Amino acid sequence: MTSAERVELIDRYKQGYAEVVAALAGIAPDELDWKPAKSEWSAREVVHHLADSEMIAAVRLRRMLIADDAQLWRYDPDELAVRFTYAERPLEAAMALFQGVRVYTAELLDRMTEADWAKARMPTPTGEYSTARWLQSYGPHAHEHAEQIRNNRDSFRSR
Repeated sequence: MTSAERVELIDRYKQGYAEVVAALAGIAPDELDWKPAKSEWSAREVVHHLADSEMIAAVRLRRMLIADDAQLWRYDPDELAVRFTYAERPLEAAMALFQGVRVYTAELLDRMTEADWAKARMPTPTGEYSTARWLQSYGPHAHEHAEQIRNNRDSFRSR
């Protein structure tokens, strides 16, 4: 990844929270909890996923930066949604957490050196997980879920 690509992805990462806020603007309670299919998430569940995912992502990045023997913690997002009762919980704390962790991690991304970007790696069964791969995953992550929320809302209105 070039430094220009990295800067672009960091900017995208920084814009992710605002993108989700825009996708949720004016959402009605029925829209918030509506699922386009039984196996898909409601907008409410998406927000809780973003909060949990953001915490996990933040820890992954920090572990890569400080631990030479860091291991990648894998998780099942669908299992978290059920176990942590995403469908039943209010949004406020999840949104605040998502925003706070994202801002805090963005500050770290801005301060990472070339050595940080080159050194930080974790072995996985499918290959190496690096800070560049982290950024490729999490840079667009919130945008992808904002689009999911928009699609849910469109589907809700056209049902």
